[in-house]
Amino acid sequence: MRYTADENKTEKEMVIMIKAVLFDMNETLLNLSLLKEKFAQHFEGDFAMAYWFKTVLHSSTVLGGLNEYEDFSKLTEAALESLFMESGKELTEETKKDILGAFQELPAYDDVEKALKLLQDNELTVIAVTNSSEAMVEKQLTKAGIIDQVDHYYSVDAVKRYKPYKEIYDYVVNDQSLNTQETVMVATHDWDLFGAKKAGLKTAYIKRKNTQFNPYYPEPDFSNDDLVKLVEDILESNKSHQ
Repeated sequence: MRYTADENKTEKEMVIMIKAVLFDMNETLLNLSLLKEKFAQHFEGDFAMAYWFKTVLHSSTVLGGLNEYEDFSKLTEAALESLFMESGKELTEETKKDILGAFQELPAYDDVEKALKLLQDNELTVIAVTNSSEAMVEKQLTKAGIIDQVDHYYSVDAVKRYKPYKEIYDYVVNDQSLNTQETVMVATHDWDLFGAKKAGLKTAYIKRKNTQFNPYYPEPDFSNDDLVKLVEDILESNKSHQ
């Protein structure tokens, strides 16, 4: 059941404090640097990895829009095959395993551990929400050394539809008995935040790379290029409502 604010109360009378913080994982908590190293062995520059990742996201969005679903690992594999084919390069099984295996061993960004600890110290619930499969998310969090700092984690496997479609945000909120306005979604992807915003959540943008936040998407409630500072901004907003 989702809890909603009393409609008879005015906005001033309603005290809305953040109780839970949801985090995207890939590129938000987890640094893709290891993957960059793998792609650099076969391609010059960062374009190839970026193209591969966007192809994966494009596939997940198309499937979601047509109410279809495939395991995330299959999408990453198909996108890698397309990249090598379009580049006129041979993709061996050994190379495929080497690159895609790195996806499960990504390190956390340097600011992640401190940011998550700060949230736990202030008794906010920390939840990871990812397009990665249920089997992969546990491996990723464990390998990154942050699984003990995450209270709960969810894969889109639970709803068979990828972010940014609203099903996964709704599922997490309802499963945790949260109020959407007491929940923040943190991500480095503007499309992820757009989906969370449409589901009624507050949003926080962590700028991990030099890209434009899409001007046609709703602006985030919080924004910073340092995760610790972003968390401090969220906690400060709670203090202003006490």
